[in-house]
Amino acid sequence: LDKDTSGVMVFAKSDPAHQHLSKQFQDRTVKRDYLALVFGKLKQSSGAFSEPIGRHPVNRKKMSVQSVRGKPALTRWKVMQSFDQLSLVEAALATGRTHQIRVHFSSAGHPVVGDALYGGERRAGGIVNVNLRRAIQKLPALLLHARSLTFEHPISKKILVFDVPIPDYFQEILNILGFLLIIEGFLQ
Repeated sequence: LDKDTSGVMVFAKSDPAHQHLSKQFQDRTVKRDYLALVFGKLKQSSGAFSEPIGRHPVNRKKMSVQSVRGKPALTRWKVMQSFDQLSLVEAALATGRTHQIRVHFSSAGHPVVGDALYGGERRAGGIVNVNLRRAIQKLPALLLHARSLTFEHPISKKILVFDVPIPDYFQEILNILGFLLIIEGFLQ
């Protein structure tokens, strides 16, 4: 996960487990689902971003869809709820590039709320609702959450699904928007 992204992660406790998990990531059989609050309203209710991602041509700390040596990247997304100036989206990664969701949404003009690196912090000043604007400006992290991770157990071969609730600071923003998030019982 990116430094300021909340959510579920997996760690291997042995080399064989690590190799098995790495192969699943390489084969793209691990399912990773995210929630993000982004600026603006998306023109469609669902879609996919498929621009390749690589190092930013000028800022080495950033990734970009403008890289000459970008690698294939696919992010599928669906709008859960649109608000006046924000949209709550589900995003699923088909690939796993550095900052992939952040880069794809930012390049489409919809940076993740609270994302200083990709423009999600600068746009907070334009939020009309004063309470919402202040809450966004005080965020401790960006509003991108790895809510679910599904993979095959390295030994038992059972499919495991791990879900984690969104952090309080994310829910507080949704509360201001008047949106109580309850999805399949694991987000409250």
